[in-house]
Amino acid sequence: MFDIDGVYNSQNDRIWAVNRLEADIKGGTRQKRKFPQKVMVWLGVCSKGVSPLIFFEKGTVDHDRYIKEVLPVALKFGNDMFGNDWIFQQDGAKPHTHAKSQEWCTKSFPSFIDKSHWPPNSPDLNPLDYCIWNEFAQLIEWDAVTSKTTLITALKCAVRKISQDVVFESCSSWTNRLYRLSQDKGNYLR
Repeated sequence: MFDIDGVYNSQNDRIWAVNRLEADIKGGTRQKRKFPQKVMVWLGVCSKGVSPLIFFEKGTVDHDRYIKEVLPVALKFGNDMFGNDWIFQQDGAKPHTHAKSQEWCTKSFPSFIDKSHWPPNSPDLNPLDYCIWNEFAQLIEWDAVTSKTTLITALKCAVRKISQDVVFESCSSWTNRLYRLSQDKGNYLR
């Protein structure tokens, strides 16, 4: 989810400082509108690049929207990148784990890691979570964002600037991260 006030994740964003003044100088205090204009996006990533962005300007994404609007794009992107030899991985969001979504994925993708074979909360194993979303947000020209229209334009520009080297390295580290996670009995990576 992106809004015109920028990206801020109260669960994950932290400012380390000696006192409140130093924290504010480092960006600790942010003014946010009460109801900023926002847009939800979906993005896929693989070692060869990033997928097209999918925008959800209105409403929420349930399994029906996910099946109709996202999964066909993911399938085309994967097939264009790898032919018929690739595995689709997704996180544990409700639209992803819904029985109909799981069924669609099982029937449509060349190979698919279903919800019973993937940890439900696994940000350490998702290149989007541990690397790409941050890279993407840093490339957005936030000073130009004043409305939903300019936000969408900025998102489209920023996604084209994501470095192929960053994408490749984040995906390359995946097997190492998987191994480290298995050695640490599933605890978060430090």
